Amino acid sequence: MKRSGRTIKDSRFPLSLFAIYYGVLFLMSGIHSGLVTLGNSRGWNEIIQVIIPMIYWGAVAAALTWFTRRKIRSTYEEPMHKLADATTKVANGDFSVYVPALHTPDKLDYLDVMLLDFNKMVEELGSIETLKTDFVSNVSHEMKTPIAVIKNYAELLQMDSATELQKREYAQAIENAAQRLSNLISNILKLNKLENQRITPELENYDVCRQLCECILQFEEAWDEKEIELETELEEEAIVRVDSSLMELVWNNLLSNAIKFTEPKGTVKIRQISDGSCVTVSVSDTGCGMSRESMRHIFDKFYQGDTSHSKEGNGLGLALVKRILELMDGEILVESEDGKGSTFTVKLPLINENGIYGGEE
Repeated sequence: MKRSGRTIKDSRFPLSLFAIYYGVLFLMSGIHSGLVTLGNSRGWNEIIQVIIPMIYWGAVAAALTWFTRRKIRSTYEEPMHKLADATTKVANGDFSVYVPALHTPDKLDYLDVMLLDFNKMVEELGSIETLKTDFVSNVSHEMKTPIAVIKNYAELLQMDSATELQKREYAQAIENAAQRLSNLISNILKLNKLENQRITPELENYDVCRQLCECILQFEEAWDEKEIELETELEEEAIVRVDSSLMELVWNNLLSNAIKFTEPKGTVKIRQISDGSCVTVSVSDTGCGMSRESMRHIFDKFYQGDTSHSKEGNGLGLALVKRILELMDGEILVESEDGKGSTFTVKLPLINENGIYGGEE
């Protein structure tokens, strides 16, 4: 039995143990013969010659039984009892359980491997439970804010003293909060479907440059409002094989973030190149950038490193982006420096002019 290139013993009762049994019994039989010879030479009566071997073999049998029982208990039963106790604790929700291996890493057997796998499983279950708790907490928090906004402005709308202008402002605030709540629920549903693979990507060959241009035009009003300078460097055509509707979510999220975190009169650069095997698209901004801690968590659900912009999103966008790109055999990288902006780089396998995927021959 092998694991990670290491040979694992497939028995807890090695042949050497049975060799010990054989040697002991062989030695005991020799002593028995010696007792019989001694009895004959000393002229013991027949009763004594029968009783002494019986007592002798009774003692031998008792000793071997005790040794066997002790060996079975220490080798098999005690570890299994510990494992059973641990599984009971896990079943009751305790994921801090750890059952140590019985041997050092260079002398592992199949039971050690089972215990190590159990510990790994418990650790994963604990992580899932933590994620589940955090997810529920985050969803509750994100829903609570827009609901509170809707409630407060609805109460203001009912005030007789409110002017028509104020009523329109209150109604707009309610609409914005409702839209944010709708986006949150929509993103949660999309992410859930993607993570549970209930969305099957509809792969097709399409021009990523054309889709980028279309997505950029959708944000024209936002660029103008913040007077952001837009710099683009795109090829005439780059064909990739992906789900175009899902990739639209990727570009819209990256462009939306670039606008959101770039200060007025800042700069956003969109660059696309092909190197024969993949298409690379980078979106750079001159915004607030991220710390190293933020970069480690940027793709986590509900994580928002810059809380000053939290009202403009719910922290699910980049989690969606990462999951979509995983389904497309693509990847996303991030470079950022606190206070100096960020660059998100997406890489997708290229379809060449002969229709070959990923530059393969």
